[in-house]
Amino acid sequence: MTMEDTRRDARRSTDSRASASGTRPADRSTSVVRPDEDQPLGNISGRVREGVGSWLRSPALDFYALIVVGAMLVGIGLVMVLSSSAVLNISRGNSGYAGLVRQGTFAGMGLVLLIIAAMLPPGFYRRAAWPLLGLGLMLQCLVFVPGLGVAVDGNQNWIMIGGQTLQPSEFLKLALAVWLGALLSIKRPLLHRPAHLLFPLAPGALLALGLVMLGHDLGTMMIMAMLVAGAMWVAGIPRRWFALAGAAGVIGIIFLTVTSANRMARITNWIHGICEGDSCYQSDQGLMGLAEGGWWGVGLGESRQKWGRLPAAQDDYIFAIIGEELGLIGTLGVLALFTVLALIMFRMITRLEDHFMQITVAGISAWLLGQAVVNMMVVTGLLPVIGVPLPFISSGGSALLASMTALGLLLSFARREPGAQEAISARFGSVRRSVSVQPAPRDSAPAARPAKAGRRGKAGRAAKAGRSSRSGRSASRRRRGASSPSRRTR
Repeated sequence: MTMEDTRRDARRSTDSRASASGTRPADRSTSVVRPDEDQPLGNISGRVREGVGSWLRSPALDFYALIVVGAMLVGIGLVMVLSSSAVLNISRGNSGYAGLVRQGTFAGMGLVLLIIAAMLPPGFYRRAAWPLLGLGLMLQCLVFVPGLGVAVDGNQNWIMIGGQTLQPSEFLKLALAVWLGALLSIKRPLLHRPAHLLFPLAPGALLALGLVMLGHDLGTMMIMAMLVAGAMWVAGIPRRWFALAGAAGVIGIIFLTVTSANRMARITNWIHGICEGDSCYQSDQGLMGLAEGGWWGVGLGESRQKWGRLPAAQDDYIFAIIGEELGLIGTLGVLALFTVLALIMFRMITRLEDHFMQITVAGISAWLLGQAVVNMMVVTGLLPVIGVPLPFISSGGSALLASMTALGLLLSFARREPGAQEAISARFGSVRRSVSVQPAPRDSAPAARPAKAGRRGKAGRAAKAGRSSRSGRSASRRRRGASSPSRRTR
């Protein structure tokens, strides 16, 4: 039998054993599956769920979320103010960027106020509650001073200082929220007694709302009433007293509306949809802008309503310009940002352990969110025309300064959530270590030592080799001497 026959028989025996076992050699190699071949990149969904869960459980979530949402709202406001005001500024002979420069200046001032407010501890606001309310009431009284107060569209709610108009009621909102938090947190165990409920809560709140109403600004007064209601609800006022105060407020608003021909005309136009003259012009143009935007909008800067067709395009009706240029997606994006802001402030109320901070956050949230909802409902035709701006977005220095200061106060409170201060300090510490510049190692000393050590090692090895060679030669001489006695004899 030749060698080829032997190999052929070996292959046949191997194939017969494989067929008997039901598998082939190739099948056995491909049937082996490694444990990580089903998910070569690992459990991505599990890691995402774990990361999102740990992020949502972070005690510093509210602090960072307020910064992100606030920055996005202010940024959208700056872009939309530029877009909605450029055409009219150019037509008046001004720069197209005049609106952006003005709003950006107020945003820079608001950023300074935000940082200062965020650095102040909550105890400062608690102690300064009464002085802040007194200052806000004093500023609001200035609107009635002849030569200082300014009336706009029938509302006496502005003052003129150095050529700039200021709306004191915006700062009175913030002062009122802080005052309600300080007062209701002290009287919280006694709120079931009518005497402690009525004094000094009722006189202070009614004085603030009454001064604003004396200037015929019903919209701002309604927003301040929402602020008071939100603070009272979180403070735990008994429901019967809360319902009684709400009923009294509704009756007062109805009375103020019925006694004003202008307000009654707005209500009638909104209910019946029949407008006399141009009384519905602004609301109709706002709805037209939203309709022209469609799903995706006509493009940023491409609005047609801002060419003098829509009054207050950069102020109270800036939401209509957003809908026209950015479409339904843009308006839903703005609505989503305010929804996230509402969730953040609700989470703060549930996590904060101090009643003063809880009630103050509730008042600020009712103010900012209530005003945003009212503005968007007015623009979309769900409410009659009420002149309130969209927080953080509408053009207006007073509203932006007050809103950003309130955001700084919220940041100060968010740092006092359980575990938030430690988490924020650890995060900033890690960032500081990651961006710090480390000193470069000395090249001369460490490099010289190994080289010197290397030379010493070579010299030592050479000396050792020399000594061994000399000892070997001497040993060989001794052996030769021992082997030749004649030499030793000679």
